[in-house]
Amino acid sequence: MVAVNDNIIKVLHGERIGTLFHCDANKWASIGEIDAREMAVAARECSRRLQALSSQERSKILQDIADALEANEKAILAENEADVVAAQQAGYEKSLISRLALKPGKISSLANSVRVLAKMDEPLGRTLKRTEVADGFILEKSSAPLGVLLIIFESRPDALVQIASLAVRSGNGLLLKGGKEAKRSNAILHKVITSAIPVSVGERLIGLVTSREEIPELLKHDDVIDLVIPRGSNKLVSQIKASTKIPVLGHADGICHVYVDKSADMDMAKRIIVDAKTDYPAACNAMETLLVHKDLAQNGGLNDLSVELQTKEIIASLSNVFINFGYNTQNRLTKSVMVPVMDLVMGRCKIKFEVFFLRPMVLVR
Repeated sequence: MVAVNDNIIKVLHGERIGTLFHCDANKWASIGEIDAREMAVAARECSRRLQALSSQERSKILQDIADALEANEKAILAENEADVVAAQQAGYEKSLISRLALKPGKISSLANSVRVLAKMDEPLGRTLKRTEVADGFILEKSSAPLGVLLIIFESRPDALVQIASLAVRSGNGLLLKGGKEAKRSNAILHKVITSAIPVSVGERLIGLVTSREEIPELLKHDDVIDLVIPRGSNKLVSQIKASTKIPVLGHADGICHVYVDKSADMDMAKRIIVDAKTDYPAACNAMETLLVHKDLAQNGGLNDLSVELQTKEIIASLSNVFINFGYNTQNRLTKSVMVPVMDLVMGRCKIKFEVFFLRPMVLVR
């Protein structure tokens, strides 16, 4: 009797104690799982309404999103500043804080990019291939939305705007999980963007996942989510691939190389190399490795490049440049010229996206 009373008290306090009061309690999903699934289902339903719109109507949504971003610039920057201050106080690396910060003019730049996307050609329903299998029997492959995407990205809040805009243009539902460092920035950007989505489509077209604990639950729903795109470390990608049946657009380690051939215009090569590293050093596609043709180490070309890099304070001296040429039996270069970076953060890997999240759809006519 005492045990029963204890269980009743636990229930009154909201605890889940098993199958004491209902014969089917063991079939009930956890609260977290219900929330995750509802979010995914809502994104799918909204995406189907979005797909029913014309290209012009979807473009209009993007124009509204761009206007909303500019109209709420002060609020967005205020929340972003709070994230930056919190990251600094927490002792995060300068590279992460650089990616986190929305610099002056960034909101206008993002809004203009969304407007450019709105004016691009319709990505849906494009015929990719037509084959006449037999007389009067034509097999056609055309572009169609993927469905619902779960995208996990790093600390860059501007990535949220870019990904959401691509999803709207291509008729996809979206679930977003950004870095915890950008939680305020992501929340305000998500609110601004979804407020510009018409009621006829539904603001739940784009869901924002706010806790890491929701990700394992979402990865279970392979019947609702069609693709997972994790942007982050190789370890993160491997963990997600191992824990879901949903297709994962993964990647290996980044290869942010710049190659200079022996026949290259050296003045042009210098400009490209400096820009590749100094334009935005914290970006994930900043140059990591400079690979040069072996003849440049002999004819002075490498020395010219080194002097230019020293002038721009990218390397300290030529003695810091590691040169090691090796060839295997197929006469292929196996080791490269590594240019270390001084006071600039090495760029991280970057997933190469297609312009839109689309899949080929085969129709038989």
